[in-house]
Parts: sequence; structure tokens; C-alpha cells
Amino acid sequence: MTDDLLKRIWQHRNDVIPGFAQTYNVKMLVWYESHGSRESVLVRERRLKKWNRAWKLDLIEQENPHWRDLWVEVAGSDT
Repeated sequence: MTDDLLKRIWQHRNDVIPGFAQTYNVKMLVWYESHGSRESVLVRERRLKKWNRAWKLDLIEQENPHWRDLWVEVAGSDT
């Protein structure tokens, strides 16, 4: 969860924050969701954490079947 997606993407791409993305060298944004409130984000995040890997992969592939890096899309909309 983040209030600033561009900043979070930059942090991941530049290994600024230790954690999952840095450990596994995650650089691409392949999926994201926008929500109207923090509460709805937290509910969704808790649900997704309980999903198995196959369901998560299906979720990504429904919206982004070619696994394009969505950074360009996100950055282009704010710059």
C-alpha cells in the first residue's frame, strides 16, 4: 500500500528500501489497483495475502497478459 505510487516504484527500482523487492530484485510494476479509501485498500490487501500464487498470477494476467512494465503508463499519467 502506498499514497505515492511513483515514489514507491522509484524506491523499488533503486533498491532504496530493504525488503521483498530488494531481496528478489523486483524492478517491474506488472499490476496495481487504486482504491477510494485506506480502509478498502487494507481489506483488499489482507484478502490477497491469503490467495495462493496461481490466483495472484491469474489476477495479473487478466489485466496484463504480456507482463508489460506498467511504470511507463503510471509515470506518463503524472508527468
